[in-house]
Amino acid sequence: MSMTPDLQQRFSNLGENDIDVLIIGAGINGAGLFRDLSLQGVNCLIVDKADFGSGTSAAPSRLIHGGLKYLETGEFGLVAQSTLERNLLLKNAPHCVEPLPTFIPVFSWTRGIWAAIRTLFGSKTAPRSRGAVLIKIGLRLYDFFGSRDQVMPRHRLILKKQARREMPHITPAIVAGGIYYDAKISRPERLVYELVNDGLDTNAGSLAANFATLAAVSEGRLTFRQPDGREFSVAPKLVVNAAGPWIDQVNTLLGAPSRLIGGTKGSHILLDHPELVRSLNGHMIYFEADDGRICLVYDYLGLALVGSTDIPAGDPDNVSCEEPETEYFLESIRSLLPTLRFDRDQIVYSYSGIRPLPASDATAPGLISRDHSAPVKEPEDGRPFPVVSLVGGKWTTFRGFAEEVADTVLSRLQRSRSQSTRYLAIGGGKAFPADAEQRNAWISDTAARGGVAAERAGELLGRYGTTAVALLSSPSGYSDEQRLTGAPRYSLREIDWVARNELVIHLSDIVMRRTTLAIEGRLTLEGLREIAGVAEAALGWDGERTASEIQDVVSQLSRFHGQALTGKPAAAEPEKAPRPALG
Repeated sequence: MSMTPDLQQRFSNLGENDIDVLIIGAGINGAGLFRDLSLQGVNCLIVDKADFGSGTSAAPSRLIHGGLKYLETGEFGLVAQSTLERNLLLKNAPHCVEPLPTFIPVFSWTRGIWAAIRTLFGSKTAPRSRGAVLIKIGLRLYDFFGSRDQVMPRHRLILKKQARREMPHITPAIVAGGIYYDAKISRPERLVYELVNDGLDTNAGSLAANFATLAAVSEGRLTFRQPDGREFSVAPKLVVNAAGPWIDQVNTLLGAPSRLIGGTKGSHILLDHPELVRSLNGHMIYFEADDGRICLVYDYLGLALVGSTDIPAGDPDNVSCEEPETEYFLESIRSLLPTLRFDRDQIVYSYSGIRPLPASDATAPGLISRDHSAPVKEPEDGRPFPVVSLVGGKWTTFRGFAEEVADTVLSRLQRSRSQSTRYLAIGGGKAFPADAEQRNAWISDTAARGGVAAERAGELLGRYGTTAVALLSSPSGYSDEQRLTGAPRYSLREIDWVARNELVIHLSDIVMRRTTLAIEGRLTLEGLREIAGVAEAALGWDGERTASEIQDVVSQLSRFHGQALTGKPAAAEPEKAPRPALG
């Protein structure tokens, strides 16, 4: 397995009673809590049966948004918190989160008002055909709730003629359009890792373990098995179950059975459609499909991301975008943008996940609350620790949710908060240049020190934030000019640095989570073998392990993402990238 020397030392010195809080599940909610508690001096251990951020947290619409649609269900507190957290993330994670102007097509002037009122007062049927009056009211409320720490312009409503100038392929059936601002996150999986890494950097008594399985639970003592077969045991004062859609399964293993989760499946597709991407001009279209479901399409890393579905589902280990969902997306955008062609051959990637929503009797999945809660199972005979379960929530509100739970945990440990995370930068967002002048100065300085062109330094800043300085300054046997086959914007040096420094266990960690190579790299088999060769040299794999890692990525991309890698058939002995001089 791969750990930094510091983390290896922490595990070798770990005693059973050294951990105050065990967090099971390293998705966005668990990672956010791990960072917060570690900042307060609480010794935490976060574990996940897979990689950091590899479950539901890897399958969002990649939006950081206030939840405009939650206004019609009367969840004003959730909208207020979400818009605040959106604004804070734009400041705290500028390397991953950026503003996203959003266009709403309007098909009538007054429809939907009575249906919206019924929904506001508890109706279990979703409103249909939201007209201009309703949308105008909603956008004004949205601006009001988003006024705290405001960083983006307010909304505007435009008439049909101007709307069709701004969105030239939009259906002529519209009567107007609304434009407001939310935000998008380019690398959500990476941000989860950065939160975990921040927690480790902050507190030398905290630990993190990915691909660690729960092997035994006995009288308050929990034993985990790592990928190399080694085991470690802890006896925490408190356990937080942040396992998302697996919460009920984990609680059963902990001796605290529950029925908290009623998950829904959300799928997305990505289209290679340059004409559509150009016509969007940096905007997202947030629209109502023919069945009343809210859908979206926007430019994500040069591809058109289309989403999402909301289907009751309960098997988070086997979830992918299925044929009816694909057809639903294509039909929806054909209706919205009738002058453009949409076919299956444009789909280059798909993904799906289970939202860990609270169990609900709502007839429409979209009406299940996205708010969060943290119910507690108090200690019982044979289980001396309480179990706090993190139920629901949404990507955008992870910091606020973590703060609420951290304060509860601190109170139970009879400790107090020493630091707020409200304005605390995350990972590569630390010391991020605040304006164009500072950005240009940072790029010039980093380019000169790293021996790369200014354009390249800017590209790395956008990808890794200020962590790019460490990447370029670390010794490496690779040159930044050595680029990946099929992904020339990535260098072998990047891959080497990620493999050695970012708690990588498997090849899939590199191509699907520490980077977005699986999506934007247009991976080929040759390129994947090249990446595997770098990882092999960095992590000490043998040829058999490398071949197995390549096959695992090929299988995952095919089974869960509808992506078949092209290129030459794999050789018996995988091709290797040049072995570096160091390591």
